[in-house]
Amino acid sequence: MSVILVTGSYDHEIRFWEAWSGICSRTIARSGESGQVNRLAISPDKRLLAAAIHKKVYIYEITSTSSTPLTCLDAHTNNVTSVSFHSEGKWLVTGSEDGTIRIWDLRSTQVHRTYDNGAPGKYYPFFHDLNDVCVHPNQGELISCDQAGCIKQWDLSENLCSHELTPAGDVPIRSVSLASDGSCLVAGNNKGKCYVWKINEEKSDLPRYQAVTKFSAHKKYLTRVLLSPDVKYLATCSADTTVKIWSISQNYEFRQEKILQGHQRWVWDCAFSADSAYLVTASSDHTARLWEMASGETVRQYNGHHKGETPPAAVCCALHDGAG
Repeated sequence: MSVILVTGSYDHEIRFWEAWSGICSRTIARSGESGQVNRLAISPDKRLLAAAIHKKVYIYEITSTSSTPLTCLDAHTNNVTSVSFHSEGKWLVTGSEDGTIRIWDLRSTQVHRTYDNGAPGKYYPFFHDLNDVCVHPNQGELISCDQAGCIKQWDLSENLCSHELTPAGDVPIRSVSLASDGSCLVAGNNKGKCYVWKINEEKSDLPRYQAVTKFSAHKKYLTRVLLSPDVKYLATCSADTTVKIWSISQNYEFRQEKILQGHQRWVWDCAFSADSAYLVTASSDHTARLWEMASGETVRQYNGHHKGETPPAAVCCALHDGAG
């Protein structure tokens, strides 16, 4: 399978698609099971799919035809909101609304390490919910964002939080994205604002995270920010039904290049192709779309997630078309 495209939905299903034909090649129905599919991640070697489903993470074999997962990672006590593989594929990182980040050893399926983002309080029950976690390209750090408006760097070697950013006070940070070359960090908040930091070497005299710009990407709720693999573009998804594409100059000037229009409801998630030429999006209109970056046009639409569910939503997607 050279191109792996997967979507997940509130209809509880996970669907594999033939990217160019738009045909659904496999459905993991999960009949009789509860819990919406929150996030998806494909392992670097294209062998495994990690699906965050309510409080648990299920690991599926991509080449299998079975709907039975290889294993289930069960330790979080609330919704799992983020899932990503370490570069070697032996570790999985998850973040949850229970306020913890967990690193899993996929060989033993045990929790290797837990980072506590702070337990929810009596008066602020959602204050420390984690909304997103990503792995730094150096594989030695994690970046998280939460409902309290905090962005944190967690050092895997020293087992601690070494940096904290609060760009907009207590406005929740919804999504974070790191450049593939480790050069910059982008964060998006609930009010549609984006914040950008240049990442300097720890050994330099400059701050680790050097604020370079901020801008209003959407007037409505922002759901996802994602830097392209070539770090030339930023995609922002929103409740306003659009995806905006921003070009990035060498001195970190962000210019709106295109507005991808076609979805009828909130756009929740997106994923770039390895060559940054295509973007996949997932929306509450129960469809996913493949967009050509050069033209800004939809080249394929993926229909199939059940319309009868409330809400009817394709809420997450994953794409892996690079080397396995």
